[in-house]
Amino acid sequence: MEIVLKAFEDKFNPAFKNLKWVNFGGGHHITKSGYNKNKLIKLLGDFSQKYALEVFIEPGEAVGWECGYLVATILDIVDNEQQTCIIDVSPECHMPDTVLMPYRPAIKNENKNGKFAYRFGGNSCLAGDIVGLAAGDPIYKFDHELKIGDKIIFQDQIHYTIVKNTTFNGIKLPNLIMQKQNGEFEIIREFGYENFALRN
Repeated sequence: MEIVLKAFEDKFNPAFKNLKWVNFGGGHHITKSGYNKNKLIKLLGDFSQKYALEVFIEPGEAVGWECGYLVATILDIVDNEQQTCIIDVSPECHMPDTVLMPYRPAIKNENKNGKFAYRFGGNSCLAGDIVGLAAGDPIYKFDHELKIGDKIIFQDQIHYTIVKNTTFNGIKLPNLIMQKQNGEFEIIREFGYENFALRN
């Protein structure tokens, strides 16, 4: 943040006198373990005082940080220069941040030193519908072989998966399910063809 703030200050300083407030947006992982919140507070406070501006940040991602799973089922496994699991979840439709950003979601029970390597392809018609491809690291390793019907649990998916998903090519939206503290699951909302039809 400090480097970005300095660059912003150097480039846009002349415009500050015409402003009442400035919004430094989101992406501040203030709930992440080890994040230096005191430094952020000081940087923003000093900036606000120096230029007599009201400063805003958008902590939405921090609220949804490291929560929410996206559960996929392996529909098929093909060998295309790499063992590729075709899943019933589409990065393009359900995980847009993994396509648009260099972000590779963690998978529950993956092991970076595991013996069995796979990539995960979505069920849309797009060639780039591969999990982790935008991050340049689409290979996931496990201690055991995967098989058709296995569940794959993508972690930290609630913040963008729900708000930016799409029914492109007729792909079904994922159901919203809440796990209660006692371990029981409750279906909050199910999606079907009518949701695709309404978007067209």
